[in-house]
Parts: sequence; C-alpha cells; structure tokens
Amino acid sequence: MPFTRRSFLGAASAAVAAEPGYYRVMQRAGRSWLRDPQGRPFFSLGFNHIDSAPLRYLESGDVWNRKYRNSAERWLKEAVRPDLLAWGFNSVGWTQEVVVIHEKIHRHSPAFTLEEYRWLGLPYCHLLPFAEIHQWDAETKYLDFFSSGFEDWCDYTARAHCGRFAGDPLLIGYFYTDCPTWIHTRPWGAWKGPLFDPEKLKSEAGRRDLTAMAARYYKVTHDAVRRYDRDHLIFGDRYEAMAPVADEVLRAAIPFVDVFSFQHFGPTARIEDDLKRFAAIAGKPVLLADSAGRADLPDGVRRNDPVKYAAVLDALRRIPGCVGFHLCGAYLRNRARNRGLRGPDETPDQVAIDGIAQANRAHAAWVLRATA
Repeated sequence: MPFTRRSFLGAASAAVAAEPGYYRVMQRAGRSWLRDPQGRPFFSLGFNHIDSAPLRYLESGDVWNRKYRNSAERWLKEAVRPDLLAWGFNSVGWTQEVVVIHEKIHRHSPAFTLEEYRWLGLPYCHLLPFAEIHQWDAETKYLDFFSSGFEDWCDYTARAHCGRFAGDPLLIGYFYTDCPTWIHTRPWGAWKGPLFDPEKLKSEAGRRDLTAMAARYYKVTHDAVRRYDRDHLIFGDRYEAMAPVADEVLRAAIPFVDVFSFQHFGPTARIEDDLKRFAAIAGKPVLLADSAGRADLPDGVRRNDPVKYAAVLDALRRIPGCVGFHLCGAYLRNRARNRGLRGPDETPDQVAIDGIAQANRAHAAWVLRATA
C-alpha cells in the first residue's frame, strides 16, 4: 500500500488507541470530571480503609481461614470487590486503616501492594509516604524539606512505589500526606508543633517563607513522581479542611498538583462552601478525599450515617469543580475506628449499606444525565 498522509495518520491513531490510557481531568457539561482510560467522564465514588485484620480477632472465629483459606487474594476477589460494586462504589481511595489510637502512638495498616490492588480490580488511588507530617502522627520528627536527605528519600519513595505502579491503567493517581500540619497541630503532636508557625503569617516576610517552604516540598515530591511515572494524576496532600489551611500552601502547590484533595467532616453546608472556596483559590478540580457522618448506636458501636452521606453527595453536585467523594469507611469495623459497613465477623450494617447504596445509585444516574 502506498504511503500517504492519511495512512500515516491512521496508523498513528491506531498506535495511540492500542496504548493503555490513564485517568485525566476533563471539562464537560459546565463542570470538571475525571476522564477514565476509555475517555468517559468519571466521578470517583471511592471507598476508604480496607483491612482484613479484624477477621482475625479471636472473637471473629475461624472466618478468615474457613472462608478465605488465609488468602488475601481470595478475600479481595470474593468479598471486598463484590461488596463495593453492589454498594455502588466505583473506586478505592486510601486503603490504609487506622489500627491504634493512643496518646503516644497512632498507626495505620500497611498500604496495599500493586498485587492487592490488581486482585481487587477497581480503579484506585495510592498514598506515597513522602513525609510523616500527618496531623495524627504522635511520634515522628519533621524532615527538613530543603535538605538533600529529603530529596534522597523522595527519590527512593517514588522509585519503590511509582516505579511499580507506572503503567497500571487502574491507578487514578497519587496522594501524599494525610492531613499535613502545615500551620496547625493536634494535642498528641503538640510536642513538635506545626511545620510553620502561623504567627509568622502576619508579616509579608513570613508569608514568603511559607510559600518558599511549600514550593520546595511540592516541587521535590512532584519531580520524584514524574521521574518514575509520567502519566498518572497527582492529588497531593489530603488537607484537613476543619483546620486552618494556608492560601500560601495551596498556591505553592498549583504547578505541581492536578487535583486538590480535602478531608472534611464538617456540616454539609460548610463542606460545600469550603470546597467551592478551595477550588476558586486553586483554579483546579477538588476531591472530597475523606468524609463521613457518624451515628452512635446504643450498643456502643458507630455507624456511617447514610442520610448525611446522601446529603453530601447532593451538595457536591452543586460544585462544578468537584470530581469525587471518598467515604471514610471502613470496610470492616475494628476496635480503633469502631465503625464499618461490616462487623469484624462480616455481619453487615444493613441500614448504612442500604442508604449508601441508594445514594450511590442516584448519583450514578445523575452522572449519566449530566454527561449525556
């Protein structure tokens, strides 16, 4: 066949189509969306905190060995995936689950491996442990972001994680820190204080210093990711919206983050107002990366409030810049969080499940109408 411009363009298009796609950001129907690898608008209805360890409480009996034969692969394929799909979730957010809450130790379960994400078989986000500056961390000293040691650690972290995740079309993107303490702290971290003294923000020099510090952090982390993975989205830090969030930090992140992520457990109206404000500052899409309503039950356990869940989803539809909502699960209730859609022996919280599933179905129908 003779070589023509048309045959060249056709061959190039076929080659591109044959390559694996990745999640991107897109605009349609007057709002932001994620775009899935097939080019379709995608609103991330994510589920957070998935850990099998409660199945191995002594009081949970032999369910782990009897049903799953001590296999994480079987559990993820036979229990977790079917549940999340039946409940209307289309992705997985942060998988790590809080397992110890104490004045001097606050720990989470390990992150999923690439193999575990593949067994689960759902689109997912993955957190990169660049800096242990989480608001719940009670033990770790702060790093010097301007040091060569921080650069070396970021390179290792990206090499260890992104070097394996690059190329996976199920990966939506990367988070960094869960609720970083840029200008706030919590009682268990009072011994180290915030990363930056908020009193200094009263002066122009102080604001410049925070901007320089944040810009250094986001540039080093961004460059480390892009060294090993040039394709997947960067969601950056998951800011605590109920604590002070410095505009200087958000603005410093703009060149290095694709979607801005927030944890927010406030009233629904405040969630809506704050996310609109953050989207306006950043000029980029926003993700409600961790949120839930909590109802305390008479037996001492806690329930994810399905009424608030539905109300928050409704509010997010009124935010043109919002591309997703990840529920602060958990999948299995443990003694630390004491809240989950299933108990440690897999007993379902049917009230929460039914309400959340109904809200997810209604939201999925809205997405279809909005993007038709």
